[in-house]
Amino acid sequence: LQRDAKGQFLFDLLCHHLNLLEKDYFGIRFVDPDKQRHWLEFTKSVVKQMRAQPPFTMCFRVKFYPTDPAALKEEITRYLVFLQIKRDLYHGRLLCKTSDAALLAAYILQAEIGDYDPGKHPEGYSSKFQFFPKHSEKLERKIAEIHKSELSGQTPATSELNFLRKAQTLETYGVDPHPCKDVSGNAAFLAFTPFGFVVLQGNKRVHFIKWNEVTKMKFEGKTFYLYVSQKEEKKIVLTYFAPTPEACKHLWKCGIENQAFYKLEKSSQVRTVSSSNLFFKGSRFRYSGRVAKEVMESSAKIKREPPEIHRAGLVPSRSCPSITHGPRLSSVPRTRRRAVHISIMEGLESLRDSAHSTPVRSASHGDAFVAPGRSGRAESCERVAVIADENYSPADSVLPTPVAEHSLELMLLSRQANGAPCSIEEEKESEAGTPAAAEAEEAGGELRALCPGAGGLGAAQAEQVNKFVLSVLRLLLVTVGLLFVLLLLLIVLTESDLDTAFFRDIRQTPEFEQFHYQYFCPLRRWFACKVRAVVSLLIDT
Repeated sequence: LQRDAKGQFLFDLLCHHLNLLEKDYFGIRFVDPDKQRHWLEFTKSVVKQMRAQPPFTMCFRVKFYPTDPAALKEEITRYLVFLQIKRDLYHGRLLCKTSDAALLAAYILQAEIGDYDPGKHPEGYSSKFQFFPKHSEKLERKIAEIHKSELSGQTPATSELNFLRKAQTLETYGVDPHPCKDVSGNAAFLAFTPFGFVVLQGNKRVHFIKWNEVTKMKFEGKTFYLYVSQKEEKKIVLTYFAPTPEACKHLWKCGIENQAFYKLEKSSQVRTVSSSNLFFKGSRFRYSGRVAKEVMESSAKIKREPPEIHRAGLVPSRSCPSITHGPRLSSVPRTRRRAVHISIMEGLESLRDSAHSTPVRSASHGDAFVAPGRSGRAESCERVAVIADENYSPADSVLPTPVAEHSLELMLLSRQANGAPCSIEEEKESEAGTPAAAEAEEAGGELRALCPGAGGLGAAQAEQVNKFVLSVLRLLLVTVGLLFVLLLLLIVLTESDLDTAFFRDIRQTPEFEQFHYQYFCPLRRWFACKVRAVVSLLIDT
């Protein structure tokens, strides 16, 4: 990439490589040195967005989950969304009840290994694959039972389509969790879905607010505010606290983009949003892509031969070692996964028990959202909904994003299995696996962009200085503007002949008359004298 290459150039390059036309649902995600996730902004330079040293590791992700993934025009798009949701299932983001989990896993099994064959699939064959953060023998037997009896004859494309249809009905479909705490200090996961804003605590969805009810989002430091306007002019402000100011800003930007994508009718309706009521303070952000309705209309016009999908031949993903991502890869046996991870799991025990995946209890503002029950997936259900049998606690990714070269991957796996430390870049990605800090694992393709130039600490410090200078300049500009407006008003009051009621009332006050005769008139005479002196000096010269 050239140093001034925009994010749009890189994204278009990737979509061309994948032969992907319905690309508006996807994005490129990266993790900064502070373990904070970011979406690559397409209108800005790639290099300037990176704070780390090159080479940069970025990941292809579903950014906006389709409202109905089964209705996507092309199979290649459905396949990539399938890979993302399969990954969400493995990491615990797509949490569901046991019966739904067994059916989803059976669809994955059918798509990857085909029909059940007694000669190839001995007793307990489903236990060799890891579809979820946690398994039980009962669940594995249920998966095998469904795979044997109900899915025979389904092609990979059909199984993937059925998987998407089932996943779309779940409460946690499209959830990209942001860990926060409510005003009571209870942990929660905030997320933006195709249908609205959700708050998950424990094994329940405690809030679900449709996009047309969200009137405003803003943040100040670590505090995130969501303004809600419901029926009967009921207005509510939800307040949550992110782990860091950077995480709060990322949450805010994700909210702005999701609301614009799913709520607006046209991209021309998108407006620049400020995080503060004062225009000289805070962050400003504008969504730069198309909205969902425009994307669907554009997809309907696609007329080409369906591109060929190669479901085999890529390096297995280390980020989701049991369910590989990329064109048709068999799930990696759990025995290999344990051999690779055994030395890493001990070091990550404390990370798994951290605030990023802490079981949560009650909800903030719970009483404010109690309303009569209403049915329907897209209804504004303020009642508490049970989403699963277990607490919502997305699992950490225990391995960093894979690199493109197979030999490099094997070398890193060997070093990790022996307890050797990763490189700085790999260590960042490994620690960034939690929803709070970052996730940078493989979903549908791995992207490494070798960019010239540096970011680093110096760039971060320079950025902070620039923000401070810009804030001071804005403050000075506002002050000068206010003084200029006051001066104009003073001139109008003292020199004009306007006789409106407003001006007349001001002129008749004793204070104004005293100011006019004791201060303003002498000042005007002095100023006129100086101007005449300067003019006469210029004439003489």
